[in-house]
Amino acid sequence: MSTMFHAILRIIFFLLCFYKPNALADDQAGVPVLNYHRFGPSAADSMTVTTPVFEAQLKWIKDNGYTVIPLKSLVDYLRGNSPPPPAKSVVITADDGHKSIYTEMLPIVRRYQIPITLFIYPSAISNASYALTWDQLMELQQTGLFDIQSHTLWSPNFKKDRKRLPFDAYQAFVKEQLEKSKAILEKKLGRTVDLLAWPFGIYDDDLEKAAEKAGYVAAFSIDRRPADVTEKIMSQPRYLMVNGDDTKGFASIISPAGPQRRKR
Repeated sequence: MSTMFHAILRIIFFLLCFYKPNALADDQAGVPVLNYHRFGPSAADSMTVTTPVFEAQLKWIKDNGYTVIPLKSLVDYLRGNSPPPPAKSVVITADDGHKSIYTEMLPIVRRYQIPITLFIYPSAISNASYALTWDQLMELQQTGLFDIQSHTLWSPNFKKDRKRLPFDAYQAFVKEQLEKSKAILEKKLGRTVDLLAWPFGIYDDDLEKAAEKAGYVAAFSIDRRPADVTEKIMSQPRYLMVNGDDTKGFASIISPAGPQRRKR
């Protein structure tokens, strides 16, 4: 064989071994999934991220060449049903269903045209003074930018409930929290609900099995590291965002240079 032919074979071998189309870069293990709760002009409590800080964070994402992808796209990859998302991908979620999602978050999301996943506990919707209404949730869904998923029925503390309830009663309680939330959201919104966010980030093997049995295909905690195929599908981590993250802390979460992006 000619020298040229051997050279071509070596190039093809190199590409087959090392080139991964659309794959995350090796030093970008996982995808950061950000978890917000409430928004407002000032940080009224530890779970509020001010509206200017949130908008500055979205601007940082855009200016630095990152892409906000739908959580469901990431889940498809984590479950082995699709290729890896592009490098420099980010996912944004918000828990609980606070009314500031509609008043503060929605206008910014519309400007940036990015996908958001909301994890909702339906007992509060149209009931609690701090919460969204069903009409508002439907309007959010109709924008095409918001996907609405489950945060259990009323966001209980499963660790405390396990201690206070007899075994059988606890099992029934967990089942109700997981199944009723899913059923109510699907009936009200007319969409499949198969993703779950664990209240207070509390999960264990039994809860994960119960979630799978209830029809969820993936669940998310608030362990502060990127979501990745190396993590269990029913306890994928997210970053709980606080106002103190600002843009400097935010950059350290998102950027490949951040400590959470080291090779494993």
